[in-house]
Amino acid sequence: MQGVIKSFDPSSGLGTVMCDSDLADYDLASNALEGSIFRMLRQGQRVVFDLDEAGNATSLRLGSEVDMGTPGH
Repeated sequence: MQGVIKSFDPSSGLGTVMCDSDLADYDLASNALEGSIFRMLRQGQRVVFDLDEAGNATSLRLGSEVDMGTPGH
């Protein structure tokens, strides 16, 4: 799935990502940044993510141009 960071609190690690396809908000899992290149997130940042069993966004990563649907790629 792909979307944009809606909110992120670096001190608590809590945040929300809004999915592009269904415009739903998903809370970040407590391990969302584990193994990721991200150490911080900013509002509006585009990410690719998975959902865990609890329905929380996890495994945040950068997408390639193809993943993000960039025109011309």
